Amino acid sequence: MDLKVDLLIVGAGPTGLFGAYYAGFRDLSVALVDALPEAGGQITAMYPEKMIYDVAGFPAVRGRDLVTALVRQADQWQPTYLLGRQARTLSTVDGGVEVGLADGGVVRARAVLITAGIGEFKPRPLPAGDGWLGRGVVHFVPALGVHAGQHVVVVGGGDSAFDWALALHPVAAGVTIVHRRAAFRAHPPTVRQVRELGVEIITDAEVLALRGDDRLAEVEIGLKGGDRKVLPAQTVVAALGFTADLGPIESWGVELDHRAIVVDSTMRTARDLVYAAGDVAQYPGKVKLIATGFGEAATAVNNIAVRLDPDAHLFPGHSSNAE
Repeated sequence: MDLKVDLLIVGAGPTGLFGAYYAGFRDLSVALVDALPEAGGQITAMYPEKMIYDVAGFPAVRGRDLVTALVRQADQWQPTYLLGRQARTLSTVDGGVEVGLADGGVVRARAVLITAGIGEFKPRPLPAGDGWLGRGVVHFVPALGVHAGQHVVVVGGGDSAFDWALALHPVAAGVTIVHRRAAFRAHPPTVRQVRELGVEIITDAEVLALRGDDRLAEVEIGLKGGDRKVLPAQTVVAALGFTADLGPIESWGVELDHRAIVVDSTMRTARDLVYAAGDVAQYPGKVKLIATGFGEAATAVNNIAVRLDPDAHLFPGHSSNAE
């Protein structure tokens, strides 16, 4: 497969999808490539059922609903989606950029916008959960209804653990959080909300063993001081974080800072014709929010438009002014 476009966006998460919309608004042909099989990035892969509270204009929006709306917005300009395909190589060819895909395909673009989020990610395993993945242990909850009526143990103390507890509480028979420390990394208001719902929280504890036949039936917890407690559980959500890296992007000649790509105020990287936006982009004072990524995508695309056509205006006017 050989494809030619004005702009190739590497990463089809929220920032990439909004970038595709904005590229169309600037009359640029665009393609999005992503190693994941569906658009939406981390939201689709990790928390489609979670409510998101920090997107402007939405007091709360479910992850999958936000992705659906972003795809619908981008599809006004008919972008080409290259999903389930990893971008491997990047080279400069004839004044443009050529990106080689893992399946042998090649995309030739006049510019590239990297919106790869945290890159390739792998969940951290639950030490006591060896052999239980798919038999009761999960890292993410793509569909809440699957756990209706179940006893669920959530392991972890970060935002994901408490977000899953909030999401599962209305449908599960019972939810318990187990954390190895007394302090939590999760946002304090979320912790308070979980406590007010009456969710059991066991701290200074760890999961010692999982038991059951073909499916998980109970979890043994080790408590501080040596005591043990057995909880009924049909599901354990191992919300222990994940490891991530940028994969082949690290070899693309961009400047990196702690697994993020350094950009200037135009979102331009150290490599000509290559820009970055969203969580993958780094500059002083950066705040990693979906809302930040949206603004960075617009900034990047507008500057790309001028880079490709010096006679173009940096600010094209408001979309609400379009006929």
